[in-house]
Amino acid sequence: MSLSPYAFDEETTIDPEQAQRDDVAGRTPTRGGRVAMRVLPPLLLLVVAAGLWELVSYVFLDPSRRFLLPPLQQVLQQSFLVGANLSSLAGAFGVTAELALVGLVIAMALGISIAIFMRQSLFIERGLYPYLVLLQTVPILALVPLIGFWLGFSTTARIVVCILIALFPIIANTTLGLNATTTAQLDLFRLHRAGRGRVLRKLLLPAALPAMFTGFRISAGLSVVGEIVGGFFFQRGPTDLGILINSYVDVLNGPLLFGAIIFSALLGVIVFWAFTALAKVACGAWKE
Repeated sequence: MSLSPYAFDEETTIDPEQAQRDDVAGRTPTRGGRVAMRVLPPLLLLVVAAGLWELVSYVFLDPSRRFLLPPLQQVLQQSFLVGANLSSLAGAFGVTAELALVGLVIAMALGISIAIFMRQSLFIERGLYPYLVLLQTVPILALVPLIGFWLGFSTTARIVVCILIALFPIIANTTLGLNATTTAQLDLFRLHRAGRGRVLRKLLLPAALPAMFTGFRISAGLSVVGEIVGGFFFQRGPTDLGILINSYVDVLNGPLLFGAIIFSALLGVIVFWAFTALAKVACGAWKE
């Protein structure tokens, strides 16, 4: 008995939804493909930037002015392959990281505390917020000499610079996160007669974590910038990247100057990635 070409039994029936899922699954990149998509674009841009660097240094710059943009291989050789130079840069890298981290931790403690007080009292928020905005809008370079006069051109003054430049993003993002809870959520806690402390611990702070870590990531990079600026201007205390940069500028040592800049950029990237990883751990599956 022959079957009509249009007859199908249950085993050959096509489920449109299953076919669509299979199609999507087939187009979903593998883990290796996802890693490649993340790594290849920045790597290609890095190669292009290195090529442009070499082109400008060798083609467009006169040899007598090549210190303005020394060849990349010369920068890498002087900064990473000469033991004495690498030791100096690595030591300054460690000092910068330590002081920036101290300033950042203090800024985090102050910023979270101030945001919580502002969340608890509208009067405090309206009183403090304009001055916090004013502090953020004043150029840090204008405040650095005053900080040096008041606190001395020392390590303490450099940490204070880190705190001032890192404080506002933490306050702003923490305040935003604390105000992100809905009225229904607050009503539920009030229905169970929860006090302010319990509401803060169980609802407001957990809900604010994604926004808080956004502020931490921003402030982490700013704290590094503040420490380098402080070292560059104060020129006292343990040698950091700011002091090294200033010394390389004085002697027109282009390769090591760019090496110190590379170390500064690496530190900023490291702290940003570190807080990104901490945010994933602390926030779980929440979307930031």
